[in-house]
Amino acid sequence: MKEIKVDAMGDQCPIPVIKTKKALKEITEASLVEVHVDNEIAVQNLSKMAKQKNLEYTCEKIEDQHYVIKIKAELEDISSQESNIMENNQTEVCYPDRKTNTVVVLSSNKMGEGSEELGQILMKGFVFALTELDELPSTVLLYNSGVKLSTTGSNSIEDLKTLQAQGVEILSCGTCLNYYDLADKLEVGEVTNMYFILEKMSQADKIIRP
Repeated sequence: MKEIKVDAMGDQCPIPVIKTKKALKEITEASLVEVHVDNEIAVQNLSKMAKQKNLEYTCEKIEDQHYVIKIKAELEDISSQESNIMENNQTEVCYPDRKTNTVVVLSSNKMGEGSEELGQILMKGFVFALTELDELPSTVLLYNSGVKLSTTGSNSIEDLKTLQAQGVEILSCGTCLNYYDLADKLEVGEVTNMYFILEKMSQADKIIRP
């Protein structure tokens, strides 16, 4: 698969979307379009564009003010989009920050009581569903066995990275990481403490606990 890099660092909306659409229109074979941007709004708008075109994509925060969105496109996917002759005349729209002052609390790596296997499947689905919300939470707090979701071996790592790339804070309890011997296996987000967890919860407009 051909790899195409789009440098949109320093570009403000709607330039990253315009550059990416141009790259997609010029592909002549199955391609992976890798877009580099430096702001969360660009990530949100590129994600929205990929969804609208039914294209597979991933988002990753490389470092502060450096995000990478990878969009996988087959030639037939793009051809079908070109059937809409009005597309070239559409005005690119900047969408505002999707985050709300909502805190999601994940105190376990499984959802509900009963079967542990089913509980883990449900939690995987819950974390994925967070990435699809029209309004994203501001913070995801992980403590007790919930920290297992943000560490090596978790099947929710990519979904949490997608949230982080769109500006959502992913915070895992340091005491909990140490207890489960996972301090050196954190894959996404940052380490926090119980005081900061309490502070985040007390300042939230809404708290969601699965």
